[in-house]
Parts: sequence; structure tokens; C-alpha cells
Amino acid sequence: MLRALEAEGIEVVDGQQAMLDAREVKTRDEIECLKVAASMVDATYYDICRAIRPGARENELVAIAHDRLFRLGSERVECVNSVAGPRGTPHSHTFSDRIIQPGDMIYLDIMHSFNGYHTCYYRTFVCGEPNRHQIEAYELASKWISASIDAIRPGVTLDEVASVWPAAGEFGYDNEDEAFLLQYGHGIGLSLWERPILSRRFTGSSTVLKEGMVFAVETWKGAADGSGAARIEEEVVVTKDGCQVITNFPSDRLISCGLPRCDVF
Repeated sequence: MLRALEAEGIEVVDGQQAMLDAREVKTRDEIECLKVAASMVDATYYDICRAIRPGARENELVAIAHDRLFRLGSERVECVNSVAGPRGTPHSHTFSDRIIQPGDMIYLDIMHSFNGYHTCYYRTFVCGEPNRHQIEAYELASKWISASIDAIRPGVTLDEVASVWPAAGEFGYDNEDEAFLLQYGHGIGLSLWERPILSRRFTGSSTVLKEGMVFAVETWKGAADGSGAARIEEEVVVTKDGCQVITNFPSDRLISCGLPRCDVF
């Protein structure tokens, strides 16, 4: 089609870049829609953590997410990643019918839209009480995401934020190409991935953060014993003096579910 238009003397240019530029900074109403979309996922994670138990399946958690989101008014559930146990290392982006077992770490990413505005929102749980390797992995992922949130404010470059994340070799990968998307940030709005993009894989950008940008930051760390991985993601609004986190389901510690003496039983 492009070649046919050009053959008729019509100049064709890439309009997507102009649209991405225009959508970098959100209006107040757009930010409110993004907050509502995130709050719907807050509620969904409450249902999910109550459903995690020995014998539940990854795909059952996906079904619970669809049910809750549509009941709350979601117009589209784009994708729900549900990954349990050893399937978390290396990172899988699909769900299966795997049965959850005691000792499994489980992480989910919930992507849906409300009034056209998207979410991308990871949380990690454990079935039973976590072991020391799982706690260590979660604490590292939490440390890295907290460092990036602390770095976010107007005027900061994308490279400055990404620099607080570990290099690929520090968490088991040979290079930044292999580790791409594991310690990562991306704009969110009418599309799931918008500008800005924050990653150690891409450096040298002159782009700086601006008040009103909304994006997700996400970190990953595999447990040393192979029992799973920690994956945390927060959505943030850049404010005049820092940022506001709009994903409110607790992420300050690894939540244990499904067995006696757990947080959620």
C-alpha cells in the first residue's frame, strides 16, 4: 500500500512517532483514568491472593482476574501472565495449567484497559512460607524498584534512572540483550507500551522525564534455589518534585498464601 501511494506521488511519513510524542505527557483526566484502571487491578489481586493454594492452577488465577476485571467495568483484558514455581526462571510470559504446589513463588502481570487506558502491573506471592532464597530474591527486586522510584523526578534522564538497576551479569545473564525487559520501564496510556522507555539495553538518550509522564517500572530476580522468581511492577506519575505510585496492592514484602500460618489462608 505504501509503495502504491508513493507511485501516485503521495509522500508517506511515519505518523506513529508524532503520536508517541504527543502522548508522552498525560492530562489530568488521562491520569485519573489510569488511576481507576490500576485500582481495578488492586481489587483483582485481593481475589487472586485468596485463591492461591495447593491444587489451584495458573489458568484458574487468570480466570479469576478476567471475572473480577469485567465485573468492575474493564472493557478489555488484554493479557494476564500467571507463572508459578520453576517456570519463573527464566521469565515466562504465558500461563499454563500447572498445579500450584507448596513452596512455589507465583507472579502475575495484569494488563487490561478502562476507557482506553491500560495497566501493566506485576505482583509476586508464595504458596506457603517463603524460604531464604525466595526472600532474598524478593528483597533484591524490591530494592531495585525502590531505587528507580527514588530516582524519578522531572529533569532526570532515562539513563540516570536505568543506571540504578543492576547490569545483566549481576543477575545471571550474559548481556543486556539477553536480560532485556527484566529490569525495565515503559510509558503507559492508550497503548500498553508508550514513551519513555527505560532500559540498560538502550543508552545515550537525551530524553528527560517531564511532569505528567506516566510509566511502569518493573524488576525481576530469580531465586537461587530455582524455586521461582520475584517480579514487581509499579506504575508512577511524574510530579513536580518526584513521582506518585498509583499501583496500591502491597509490594513491600513477599505475601504468603494458601497454608496455615500464612498471611492469607
